[in-house]
Amino acid sequence: MNRILCSTGALLRYGGDYKILEPLSRQLMCDGYEFMMDRPYYRQVEALTDYFQKIKLYIPVVHCEKSIGEHISKGGRMEWGDACEKFEINCDIAKSIGAEKIVIHLWDGRTSDSNFHNNLTGYYHLNEISRRYGLDLLVENVVCNVENPMKHFCELRENYPDIHFVFDTKMAAFHGQLNLLYETEYSWLWQEGHICHYHVNDYSGGHMDWENLRSLPIGTGTIDFPRFFEFLNQIGYDGFLTVEATAHNDEGVVDVRMLNEQFRYIRTHLI
Repeated sequence: MNRILCSTGALLRYGGDYKILEPLSRQLMCDGYEFMMDRPYYRQVEALTDYFQKIKLYIPVVHCEKSIGEHISKGGRMEWGDACEKFEINCDIAKSIGAEKIVIHLWDGRTSDSNFHNNLTGYYHLNEISRRYGLDLLVENVVCNVENPMKHFCELRENYPDIHFVFDTKMAAFHGQLNLLYETEYSWLWQEGHICHYHVNDYSGGHMDWENLRSLPIGTGTIDFPRFFEFLNQIGYDGFLTVEATAHNDEGVVDVRMLNEQFRYIRTHLI
């Protein structure tokens, strides 16, 4: 059965007070949460894990703090050391709060995919670390400023035949690659079980339109979601989908109604 998750990044401002999640969880009609790790939380690891263990939220997925991918992209001993140290902390948090999967931006920041050989090599070591923690490592189709995510997915699969991915609709649409998901040439993505998770967000910009790179609620952009969900039904997808559309305003007030409408829409369109 498909399970619909809500990203905590949709509920909290950057590094925001995660203690609002317990009361919010009583209002939200999702099946669980994908915890978004932010840099300020490195100073609160013990308190954070204690809190989540206490409130017992269902958090099957943790999204790594994004600067890890930037460290990997830059390369060099110091940057790689920082990446590994942070990744270990992210894995420890994930294991402590009962997560099964951990999502990584394998490349990120201004460096992005300009040194992709660093990212290609780095995956092997990150996967070894995640396995020690009993976690399934998922590489996201993060936007690129040199090549494109589908090209990198192909390179990663060629080098690591058992690799797992998370497919983000917004990021695919940013590169004009969402329709590739439906093409026979890329059917290996789902036939071989590489895509294990989806991030479901709308997008309103054009090709590589950086000014419009935002996670929007379904129906507020240009993505053809009826076709997307029809495809998931056709291939018999039975896994996690995470809603990431920002739901908080500048005062941190969360639009619960909008999020619940997102969850209802997804359930209505999935078998």
